[in-house]
Amino acid sequence: MSKPRARRRLTIAALVVMAAGTATITPAHAAVACGVDYTMNDWGGGFTANVKITNLGDPLTAWKLGFGFPGTQKISQGWSATWNQSGANVTADSLSWNGNLGTGQSTTIGFNATYTGPNAKPSAFTVNGTACTGANQAPTVKVTSPSAGATFTAPATVAIAAEAGDADGSVAKVEFFQGSTKLGEDTTAPYAYSWADVAVGEYSLTARATDDKGAITTSAPVGISVKADSAPAVVATPSGVTVPEGGEASYEVKLSKQPAAGVTVATSRTSGDADLTVKSGASLTFTTSNWSTAQKVTIAAAEDADQTSSSAEFTSTATGHGAAKVTASEADNDLGGDNEYTKRFIELYNDLKDPANGYFSPEGVPYHSVETLLVEAPDHGHETTSEAYSYYLWLEAAYGKATGNWAPFNDAWASMEKYIIPATADQPTNSFYNAAKPATYAGEWDDIAQYPSKLDTGVSVGQDPIAAELKAAYGTSDIYGMHWLLDVDNTYGFGRCGDGTTKPAYINTYQRGPEESVFETIPQPSCDTFKHGGKNGFLDLFTGDASYAKQWKYTNAPDADARAVQVAYWAHTWAKEQGKESQITATVTKAAKMGDYLRYAMYDKYFKKQGCTSTSCPAGTGKDSSAYLMSWYYAWGGALDTSAGWAWRIGSSHNHSGYQNPMAAWALSSVDVLKPKGATAVQDWGTSLKRQIEFYRWLQSAEGGIAGGATNSWQGHYATPPAGTPTFYGMAYDWQPVYHDPPSNQWFGFQAWSMERVAEYYNVTGNAEAKAVLDKWVKWATDHTTVNTDGTYQIPSTLVWTGQPDTWNAASPGANAGLHVTVKDYTTDVGVAGSYAKVLMYYAARSGDTKARDIAKGLLDGMWKNNRDAKGVSVAETKADYKRLADKVYVPAGWTGTMPNGDVINSDSTFLSIRSFYKNDPDWPELDAYLKGTGPVPSFNYHRFWAQVDVAVALAEYGRLFG
Repeated sequence: MSKPRARRRLTIAALVVMAAGTATITPAHAAVACGVDYTMNDWGGGFTANVKITNLGDPLTAWKLGFGFPGTQKISQGWSATWNQSGANVTADSLSWNGNLGTGQSTTIGFNATYTGPNAKPSAFTVNGTACTGANQAPTVKVTSPSAGATFTAPATVAIAAEAGDADGSVAKVEFFQGSTKLGEDTTAPYAYSWADVAVGEYSLTARATDDKGAITTSAPVGISVKADSAPAVVATPSGVTVPEGGEASYEVKLSKQPAAGVTVATSRTSGDADLTVKSGASLTFTTSNWSTAQKVTIAAAEDADQTSSSAEFTSTATGHGAAKVTASEADNDLGGDNEYTKRFIELYNDLKDPANGYFSPEGVPYHSVETLLVEAPDHGHETTSEAYSYYLWLEAAYGKATGNWAPFNDAWASMEKYIIPATADQPTNSFYNAAKPATYAGEWDDIAQYPSKLDTGVSVGQDPIAAELKAAYGTSDIYGMHWLLDVDNTYGFGRCGDGTTKPAYINTYQRGPEESVFETIPQPSCDTFKHGGKNGFLDLFTGDASYAKQWKYTNAPDADARAVQVAYWAHTWAKEQGKESQITATVTKAAKMGDYLRYAMYDKYFKKQGCTSTSCPAGTGKDSSAYLMSWYYAWGGALDTSAGWAWRIGSSHNHSGYQNPMAAWALSSVDVLKPKGATAVQDWGTSLKRQIEFYRWLQSAEGGIAGGATNSWQGHYATPPAGTPTFYGMAYDWQPVYHDPPSNQWFGFQAWSMERVAEYYNVTGNAEAKAVLDKWVKWATDHTTVNTDGTYQIPSTLVWTGQPDTWNAASPGANAGLHVTVKDYTTDVGVAGSYAKVLMYYAARSGDTKARDIAKGLLDGMWKNNRDAKGVSVAETKADYKRLADKVYVPAGWTGTMPNGDVINSDSTFLSIRSFYKNDPDWPELDAYLKGTGPVPSFNYHRFWAQVDVAVALAEYGRLFG
């Protein structure tokens, strides 16, 4: 996921307010008072100016800015207003979407201009004919208590205090936040808030001050830890179980400390539905020797005639010990609890939520996998991805369908918002973003040795056409999207912005072109303060510039955000069926917002027009830079220094078939509760839906498999594609878009993931074009699938592609007779099998294809029979590619630095040498013997979170669709 650092620039992005109707001049009786800030980025003979207008008087419904240039300045291009210049005199009239300015509100407009001689700033400004003063100065604020790194004991009461002031007015209020969650506020000094009953976890506290004119400042974050009480206690895991009506479920109880004598633990229902009772384990005895050995408490749910799910709280107590509480939720028969496949789902759900199985961190963040020694897209098992979070949402949506309990779904979204969607404090200088100059160009290169890639200001960059409408819709410059990678346990030790302790921590790995395998990556913090790495942190390993600034940067994986939207559709649909849609309305609204920002994934990396074949190709001026497809990423970043702020945003020019999601596009364009607020968002997603289905048709091989994708930037630097390369709306065909080591489209999993979304879309809408793609794909895939009578199975694994598609003609699509796929080998991978089963079942439920339905059932039954284990489902995997832990990691000659743990980074570094912590992994001895040649190829049973959820949701959906 390569992304360049933007050049330093002084810009201010627009803060706008959505207004309806036609702009009119404010009535004479409105008291006009205004402030104007005028900032420039001057490059000699030309400059960009940003003009921030703050309304200090009565609310305005329209405004006209006026000023005079003191020299020869001549406006060549303006934005966010209707600009007119007569001689030295300039006016700018508001547009329909930014004319409404309430008291204290601001908007920023801008222009490009040329000049000769001096370039002094205008000395006076008017709004609606009234002279303006200087703009309101923002307040100051900092958290004074607790101190960074403070530790508390759960359940904790944390006294938070802040200092705030305002140089040109007064402080109206100070709000206190944990991450993005507001805790409370105080309107009088000294500003304080008492946060009570704080559970075990890592927390990031900020204070936000608002002055009397509406200006807002957020403090630097303060990280604190809340640890478990060390007093003797009863320990119960998991903290919640789901019990099928007429069935039972168990949890485990033990003691936290060795007692001096025998201890009896009594368990009883302390509140809730009387149909839930303790079947066994009501009285358990622990001795001085078996105190840490878990014993079971079993909860039973009685059969009843109601049609609702219920819950009860069970408390386990012992003299002299803290009590443990467990919530048991009933899965009612009428909600699917009596269905065999739903029962399997509940059983697997309980496994995934059992803390003893290790799928979640102490903070409640889903790990990529239970096992830590795992190197694939994430380079460590206890990292996590935005993909994992989207699957977490899916797990809880299916749980809500099965039980009627939607609190866990809301909790999953809240966790995502807290930990993997950057908060304002994590992206602090977005207000400086200039949509007219989104970023500075730096090419991508096939050879890692061509990095760092030099920034090139001579390559034109297009305009960002959606920034203003997003700001108008949501009143913020912040991006609402997930960063793709978290170091959940802070294994590397970067912490938040170099503090070394805060976890989870935002990190990144891939940044150096298509040949950069995971075994050749260099992990780096997303917030680079130069505390680790070399003299410029890690920045000068990736981009070349004359100087470097401390900065933050994030990368979004669009398939994950789109999956979150897709899941929100199902959650809303199922909750509405139960009459409970109001319980998740706020969460579904956030999904629509995420879909609004997800449109950045539709755009060329540097907002160039589609069909670009050289760096001199035209810059985009609007939607002509949009492919209307889901590209490999979008990214954004900016300076840490707010006094010399700048910010940037980029899309990606590379579009992969495996990332498309027509189900999400349909929901965002057609389902009222999921329609985003951005002015052109619904239209954009409607266009994207049509374009995505066309993309599948264009890439479908003669056999039925879907080929790789297309790019608007050949080789990542707008090179000219080879003669004869087919195109799709100007983009060149690429059988292995983005990554080549290994080729990105050789994995059958991308087929299953992507076609599942097509199948869902077909299942819900009956769309004929989607069905045509599926008819051919399902036949090809099932012809290469074997399910035996004993439940063993094999599905495609590695795919080989030859030939190419016909150039796309929407009026008369070609047959792609020259594009072929063959299956090189087969797999029993449980995650891919779960996803693949969903393709078949959604397709079968709508089309009536019994063969597809039966193969889906065979896969699910086979996994349950043969691959079930104590933690979920798994198969043994041989990992010969771990030989590559000795691969050299390219570091330019003469570059030296260190990882937080002291591992040296230089031209002799390997994957393992900069990750020496792997030698402490419990699975290391088996791998070490293999690397030394004294042992066989290692074999591990991995429990990837996404794979477990794919199987769990497949079970739930088979139960829903077929009973």
